[in-house]
Amino acid sequence: MTNYFTYPLNTTALLRKKRAIRRGLSNRKNLDDKRIAILGGSTTAEIKDMLELFLLHAGIRPVFYESEYNRYFEDVMFPESGLKDFRPEIIYIHTTNLNIRRFPALNESCEAIEELLAGEMNRFSGLWERIEQDYGCPVIQNNFELPHYRILGNLDAYDTHGRTAFIGMLNYRFAGEAEKRKNLHLNDINYLSAWFGLERWHDRLFWYSYKYAMNYEAIPLLADSVASIIRGICGKAKKCLVLDLDNTLWGGVIGDDGLQGIRIGKETPEAEAYTEFQRYVRELKERGVLLAVCSKNDETNAREGFAHPDSILSADDFAAFTANWNPKHENIRNIAYTLNIGIDSLVFADDNPVEREIVRAQLAEVTVPELGSDIVKYIDILDKTGLFETVSLSADDLQRNLFYAGNAEREKQKEQYASYDEFLRSLKMVAEIAPFSPIYLDRITQLANKTNQFNLTTRRYTLSEIQAMADDDSYITLYGKLRDKFGDNGLVSVIAGIKKENELHIDLWLMSCRVLKRGMETAMLDALAGRARECGLKAIVGYYFPTAKNGMVKNLFHEMGFRKLSENSWHLDISGNYTSKNPFIEINQ
Repeated sequence: MTNYFTYPLNTTALLRKKRAIRRGLSNRKNLDDKRIAILGGSTTAEIKDMLELFLLHAGIRPVFYESEYNRYFEDVMFPESGLKDFRPEIIYIHTTNLNIRRFPALNESCEAIEELLAGEMNRFSGLWERIEQDYGCPVIQNNFELPHYRILGNLDAYDTHGRTAFIGMLNYRFAGEAEKRKNLHLNDINYLSAWFGLERWHDRLFWYSYKYAMNYEAIPLLADSVASIIRGICGKAKKCLVLDLDNTLWGGVIGDDGLQGIRIGKETPEAEAYTEFQRYVRELKERGVLLAVCSKNDETNAREGFAHPDSILSADDFAAFTANWNPKHENIRNIAYTLNIGIDSLVFADDNPVEREIVRAQLAEVTVPELGSDIVKYIDILDKTGLFETVSLSADDLQRNLFYAGNAEREKQKEQYASYDEFLRSLKMVAEIAPFSPIYLDRITQLANKTNQFNLTTRRYTLSEIQAMADDDSYITLYGKLRDKFGDNGLVSVIAGIKKENELHIDLWLMSCRVLKRGMETAMLDALAGRARECGLKAIVGYYFPTAKNGMVKNLFHEMGFRKLSENSWHLDISGNYTSKNPFIEINQ
């Protein structure tokens, strides 16, 4: 099934074989159910079918609500619609420039055009506000593609009466709203249609015949784009790019050709293409994607390649560096273990088709794009698949590689101590633990939707739901930040529990994998027990719901002194003298 979903997409095969592909994907295990409403300003049936394929491939089983033709506004604004009964978790509004009510007339004043713009913005912002009020769920909204024709020719692009200029102003204002509204995500069909080709995108016969606002063959591309955003919302974006070296990050074989013989720089077209690819990889790192090396090579030779004067990347850019002669699938499994991330978080890029096929066969969870051997296409192949799609960019994202570099230093230091307890004390850890704060709500929501391993309930929450918890006195909420002598790990742990009579019931308890086994979980429990006791509560009830990925915490409550109540629930009495469980972390009050 994988080859249907790698770049370049075989749109013909996807459209023709969609039923067979769907049957194969529906049999996959551990699919996450998600209720998704598609509200269309044009026909959306085929879009829904394609979106289902891409989501199933991503491990999401969608249940759809589909508005009637061009009823997107009514479905949101009128409570008698079926949307309320559906209770959507994500809403996708599929509008295009065909849904702009009116473009400027050539004799209209600038003031009238401004009013026209404001009217369009008010119509859409009213939709977004009503969705926030009634559903509090993420909204995916198309921006607008450029017009089919330009009545003013090139002047259309910059005269305020031009359709091109009008759409540009609308798109700019949409972008501003998306920056302000944390639950609003733009699906950039302006870019998508340009990349596909406007002449092909505007299939007028398809519109006149079936009321689809785009070319039939563009539908899989649109569905892929929307699915990428949904993957990001659901925490299913990839975290780490694992790279081969020879003929992947540079031309040639470092062990045979030597440092001066590899091809990178600006001397030849091939060398320049490798340079651009390295620059692209470096930019992925700068926005928070982890990088790792997996190469069949002597490590000394492998590292030498980054000493080339024209290399954009350095060996220090990689959170894990594995160069040996072991099978690559074994090394990739070790990379995931070293970084404490799931194997399904990895993308493996290698020019060698045999190595790609072996990794696919041995590690089905790893995403292996069909990279090929043409360096000129590498960026498109990785970029167009949306594997690393992000729906927000937090300070923690930008610092992620520093966090993992600090982890590498911690691992080196660990070997110098006689016991693990002695090592933990040497870290001089300091935690900040406090109730949810507005400044951290985005990061808390991100953690709630991305964390799978140390996550007791694996419930997913929208930003609005996290905000509601923070504002509700019936909840006790805590975030935890951790720093040590090697640096700041950022916000790494979250707990939220609801008060019920004299007990606190934990709805959410999770922790980032990058601080596992450092005692942060005990510090968080101590703080939670302290807050609960201050509220006059006598016990804490915790819940563990097993999934395919959170087995590491199945014994957590037992290890923390909780008493088992049932298959999924545990009880901790805090009515007497509560004994602190945290010997290693200083709490910054």
